[in-house]
Amino acid sequence: MIARYRQLKAHILESIQAGRLRPRDRVPSEQELVRRFGVSRMTANRALRELASDGVVVRHTGVGTFVAEALARSHALTVRNIADEIRERGHAHRSRVATMEKLAADRDIATRLGLRPGAAVFHSLIVHFEDDLPIQVEDRYVSAHAAPDYLTQDFTTTTPNEYLTRVAPLQTVEHQIRAEGAARRIRGMLKMGEGEPCLVIHRRSWSAGRPVSFAHLYHPGSRYELTAGAPPDGDSSLNFSG
Repeated sequence: MIARYRQLKAHILESIQAGRLRPRDRVPSEQELVRRFGVSRMTANRALRELASDGVVVRHTGVGTFVAEALARSHALTVRNIADEIRERGHAHRSRVATMEKLAADRDIATRLGLRPGAAVFHSLIVHFEDDLPIQVEDRYVSAHAAPDYLTQDFTTTTPNEYLTRVAPLQTVEHQIRAEGAARRIRGMLKMGEGEPCLVIHRRSWSAGRPVSFAHLYHPGSRYELTAGAPPDGDSSLNFSG
């Protein structure tokens, strides 16, 4: 039997995913949840407290609980499938899978994915090509609980982005973008020249209030750029192009 507080969490998450509750909308209070679902005050409090801990809602003492902004932790970056981007430019996408493995999460991975150290995670290392030119190395870790069939996917015919979008629809994303030096193996996969800068996007994504995956996306600086545009209302968005 599913615990009552989990049922409350699932109800609120479903309302958010279905669009009945949108960012900044007020979420039912503890008292309203008690009255509507016949649960104890402690159960309602735990449901809202865990949703707040997951970053799904924001609680303001004396004011109420509200749906968190979807991209509160970064700029509004457009998360797109790299295969679609390449095809839209009129070029062919293909990928080469270098690593597919199951690991026990170390402390760093566990923290990033909201897991206990030792929990099962999946790791993939994939090179994406635009025509025959390597354009991205995708180094990704995925919660085994969130995407149990990850290792059975053929990522030469689909991408992790496409698969994860199906099984764990994106709710929130966090990006960090840096110019970094890449490890020798990564530089070799991308056929980068000596001294060439590497643009790295560190991306972590959530679905249903829980971290699903984090990825380090490596790009050769001479062949990849970020473009940004902002409409007059100031609602900015960024897109990636190679």
